[in-house]
Amino acid sequence: MWVQETNPFGNIGLSALVASIPILILFYALAIKRMKGHIAGAITLASAIAVAIIAYGMPVKLALLSTLYGVLTGLFPIGWIVLCAVFLYNLTVKTGYFGIIKDSIASITEDRRLQALLIGYCFGAFLEGAAGFGAPVAITAGMLVGLGFQPLYAAGLCLIANTAPVAFGGIGIPIITAGKVSNLDPMVVSQMIANQLPLLSFIVPFWLVFIMSGWKGTKEVFPAVFVTAASFSLTMWFVAAKIGPELPNILSALISIVVLVAFLKVWKPKNIWRFPNEPAASMEVKKHPIGRVIQAWTPFIVLTILIGDWGISGIKYMLDKLTVKIPIAGLHNAIIVGDKPLEVVYKFNWLGAAGTAILLATVISALILRIRPGTYVSVFGETLNNLKFPLTTIACVLGFAYIANFAGITPTLGKALTVTGSFFPFVSPFLGWLGVFVTGSDTSANALFCNMQRITAEQIDVNPVLTVTANTSGGVAGKMISPQSIAVACASVNLVGKESDLFRFTVKHSLIFTAIMGIVVYAQAYYLRGMVPEMVEAHAAAAAATAPDSGFSLVALAVSVLIMVGLGIVAARQARSYRD
Repeated sequence: MWVQETNPFGNIGLSALVASIPILILFYALAIKRMKGHIAGAITLASAIAVAIIAYGMPVKLALLSTLYGVLTGLFPIGWIVLCAVFLYNLTVKTGYFGIIKDSIASITEDRRLQALLIGYCFGAFLEGAAGFGAPVAITAGMLVGLGFQPLYAAGLCLIANTAPVAFGGIGIPIITAGKVSNLDPMVVSQMIANQLPLLSFIVPFWLVFIMSGWKGTKEVFPAVFVTAASFSLTMWFVAAKIGPELPNILSALISIVVLVAFLKVWKPKNIWRFPNEPAASMEVKKHPIGRVIQAWTPFIVLTILIGDWGISGIKYMLDKLTVKIPIAGLHNAIIVGDKPLEVVYKFNWLGAAGTAILLATVISALILRIRPGTYVSVFGETLNNLKFPLTTIACVLGFAYIANFAGITPTLGKALTVTGSFFPFVSPFLGWLGVFVTGSDTSANALFCNMQRITAEQIDVNPVLTVTANTSGGVAGKMISPQSIAVACASVNLVGKESDLFRFTVKHSLIFTAIMGIVVYAQAYYLRGMVPEMVEAHAAAAAATAPDSGFSLVALAVSVLIMVGLGIVAARQARSYRD
């Protein structure tokens, strides 16, 4: 047995300086040397292992096993969600259905302000929830350019629009990661975010329109902006607070699109706003029959249904019964933290994981849309090949997070941050912002800093749920200025080499949004404590689960099957009509 030491040099300042070496190396590798993510992640992980062994005296065996445990957690369930979500998205692209989805969004209005809302804000949020990893900005910016937007402007607007949705990107991966590394129930983290980010998601639509057309232009379309912001924010709040972190983006985006489209059927702006001397649209937008549009949206409707089913307590309880629990031999109960041995059990929830629900959605979608088995397999292989480096990066970052937690590196940094005292809740979102700026990922920033956020909060007597959540809420504003996001945005609109111009366009908005979250978190820490849910440990939440009434679960499953059968009938009729 090995006793964890959080101040190995007897001086917290010196210990924190040594503990920060892996993080400084990561910042240097990504921000200065511009290394690829998987290379920077591997170097950072190696440096963390060295610090744990040399500076903290952690036995080599424990250091390697801690790293292995983190890598396994990075690959499953987190990497599994990423792989399956991107696979579903790639299926729709490969089969041509995604083009119909794009046309159905782009053909709704000619007003540039409303196009930015529909495509950059609503559709971008949908893509962030369904796939993430650069897809939202790349696709929406390209769509706006095709409609006649100036390239730099289109990229900047889409980066700013893709703010609040980042927290729930890729079926809630950042929230799930935050819960994993800080040992908090992800549902509690989701509930806390429901009390923070809907404010930002309400502000952003007005912000976008104001950037484009000023006060006068904003007043002209105020009703449309309001119904978009309100429908999106209220849905985000409800889903994040009541259902969980997997579906806020997808449901908020779908509902806001439907609400805005319905509103535009009965209300039109007095003036159709366009850019001065704008170029002619280069993308011909096709209109498709409603049945064809429903057919194209089928994979994401099925995804929403299944993720919703997986979150129902009765179904979740039954699925979790099949979880395989594997104590990590040689690591389980081998590290003493405080006065208690650390339990290290790898939970392989192969059926209950959100990624499995997404994989099932791909299978059902392939059957409904009659995607050939060969196409299905080839797209999966292409997806796996394209994600090999991102998945390696995730595995390395999670390996670093767990060895830092187990060796005492993270607790050391957490204690050092207590020097900010009662001001820390305001600083907390800026840590997440910095992490996303460097790594380009809210998931990676949460893996790096969430346990540190928890430890610091406990030291200054603030509810850790608040600061762990603040890491995510602040991190979303860092996405628009991260080098990776800016590179993707520039590439999507053929502006490679103009990255510094795009950075200058977004940086002030990024800082303002982060400061807003800092004020919100500070107020919730000391003046609005009732908004912070009670802290629930992840293992305690799992242990407290009891078999609920299965009646509602069976009804939900039956309704889900009926809906998917209905979608299959619609798809079959459309396919027959299309052939004819």
